[in-house]
Amino acid sequence: MPHKGSCLCKQTEIVLDSTHADQIVCHCLDCKETSGSAFSTNVLAPKAQVHITGPVKTYDIVAPSGNTVTRVFCGNCGSAISHLSVFFGDAQAIQTGNFRDFKDIPIKTELFVKDRWTGVPAFPDAAQVDAMP
Repeated sequence: MPHKGSCLCKQTEIVLDSTHADQIVCHCLDCKETSGSAFSTNVLAPKAQVHITGPVKTYDIVAPSGNTVTRVFCGNCGSAISHLSVFFGDAQAIQTGNFRDFKDIPIKTELFVKDRWTGVPAFPDAAQVDAMP
């Protein structure tokens, strides 16, 4: 089933033609700073199945791995939309907080758990990964 979401101001829309049975939580510092929270929730979607319309801006940052990560934000309200890295190959990470239907899709992997905040428990049944695999 395709997923349709939008940013806070509704000017940037995201449509995923792909179907996702689970989500990824990331506790890395970049995701915390991008989300303004303790972690971000994401899926990896094939780039060819991701359609983003509306005003967007990008920001490049060099990750601890040395790879450049391109963050994609709504150009109006600043909501985090996506991020791209050569590490993802032909996929891109999509922030699932912009989609209402992802509330029913389970978290199955947590990344950078070494950086998880002390007061945030592990998600039940999620694989626990210290850093990027």
